[in-house]
This record gives sequence, C-alpha cells and structure tokens, in this order.
Amino acid sequence: MKAVVFPGQGSQFTGMGRDLFEQHPEAQRLMAQANDILGFSLTDIMFTGSDEDLRRTDVTQPAIFVHSVAQFVTTPGLQPDMVAGHSLGEFSALVAAGVLKFEDALPLVARRAQAMQSACEEQPGTMAAILGLDDAVVERICQEITQGGNVVVAANYNCPGQLVISGSKAGIEQACEAMKAAGAKRALPLPVGGAFHSPLMQSAEAALAEAIGRTTFSAGRCPVYQNVDAAPHTDPDEIRQNLIRQLTAPVRWTQSVQRMTQDDATEFVECGPGKVLQGLVKKISPQAATSSAQ
Repeated sequence: MKAVVFPGQGSQFTGMGRDLFEQHPEAQRLMAQANDILGFSLTDIMFTGSDEDLRRTDVTQPAIFVHSVAQFVTTPGLQPDMVAGHSLGEFSALVAAGVLKFEDALPLVARRAQAMQSACEEQPGTMAAILGLDDAVVERICQEITQGGNVVVAANYNCPGQLVISGSKAGIEQACEAMKAAGAKRALPLPVGGAFHSPLMQSAEAALAEAIGRTTFSAGRCPVYQNVDAAPHTDPDEIRQNLIRQLTAPVRWTQSVQRMTQDDATEFVECGPGKVLQGLVKKISPQAATSSAQ
C-alpha cells in the first residue's frame, strides 16, 4: 500500500515551486489562487526571496503548503491509500485526502502561522534537537526540569534516537546540559522563532479553533494519520479536534510511520520541498520503499 507524506517547516528553499509553476498549468492556477487568497505575492518570495524572507513563519508555512499541494495535484496517477504530514504538513495531507479544499485550507494555514507568531511574541521560547538518547530518558529529563519551574517538553518524535524538545529559553539551555550529561551525542539548539508544539503555544489554539470552526471539513477519502495520536482518522470532527490539539501536543512522527507500516504501507512517497521525511522513514521502517513525487 502507498502512503503519501508531506513535510513541515524547515524544508523551504529559495526557488521552491518554480519548476512546478513553469511546467504545469494546474500549479500556475493554484499558485495564482494562493496569491489572491493571501493578499500578497507568495510566489515572488518562493521563487526569488532570500533565506531570511522564507524563514518568516507567515511566509514559510503557506509556501511549503502551496508547494506540497501543487506537487501532489501535478503528479500523474498519485493515489494514496493513506496520508500523513509532519506538523504543518498535516494540512497538505488533509487536502490530499479530500478532507479540506485547497481554498479552505490555505486561510487556515495562514491563520495558524499568524497565531503561532503571536504566541511566540507573548511567550518567547525555542527548541533543540537531541540525538542519541532513548525517548524515555529525554521525557524524564524534560519532566524534571518542568517540575523545577522551566517548561520543556518532547515536541517532535522524528525517528529513533532523534527527538526535538521545546520550551522556554532557560528550560532548553538547562535541558541541553542535562541531555549531554545523560549521554546524548548532540544537544543542538535550533534556529527557530518559538517553542512550537509545547504548552507555550496555548494562546494560538483559540485563534486556530475559531478559524477551524468556520471551515467545512469532509470525510476523508483515505485515512489521515494525525500527529497527536499517530492513528488513522477519516471523521471530520475528530480531525478538527486533533488539528487544534496539534499546536501544543508533540508530533508523533516515529509512531505514525510505525503505525502506517503496521497497516501495510510498503511505499512512502514524499510530496513537497526537500527529502527530509524520506530519511526519517528509512530510519523508522528500513524495509519501506521511499521516493519523491514527480
């Protein structure tokens, strides 16, 4: 069975989507529609913007979403049996599964990005990648530091031995030292604007929930394996609630790929900029075939 997966923030690059735009009228139509919906020329920034321009959350998230959906719709014969997306990528997955229409999903992506940016300003925080420790050890250290008064949580379960933590700046500094002392190969602070997938994103939930409440969700044509519980969903109400919870809950990518493999996924096709997810899938399920959408 074929799983189609969609990347999240961090996979952007200058020039992204230009080849799709030049080669496919359908991609041109989607990208022009995106510019209209957003009220600014996203494509100008995608094609010729600086790395700094593309790192802005209000640009990055729509850019990756638009690129991913454009690649999905222009890949001949791409029929997923199941889909999943890493963080932001879950919105691309929902379009691929027919849960959301492109023109409804993009405003949600933009609202999510704005809400996350506001939450970052209200509650400054950061993230760090922890390499070479068991998940349980990382979770224990996070819990101990949080109990001591500095918020730190496991945020992205990317693959075995690679976990991203998220929290207050003081908490992340303290955690990095503790992780190294516990035997981590690396504890690497990440150049991000805030503590994504942590309780510090709480204020963003209300803004996203309000926007999601006004948006039409349909039953999925195929299961969407959602970040919050790594389980397959097709029910619109469940999907809505999980999308809202995703802002403060960890991205359970390792568990999602394991569950898709248990559910007979043998091929994973990555749709969107970069090849990050293919590398993670290989580490989680070495027997699975991986490729990029054409």
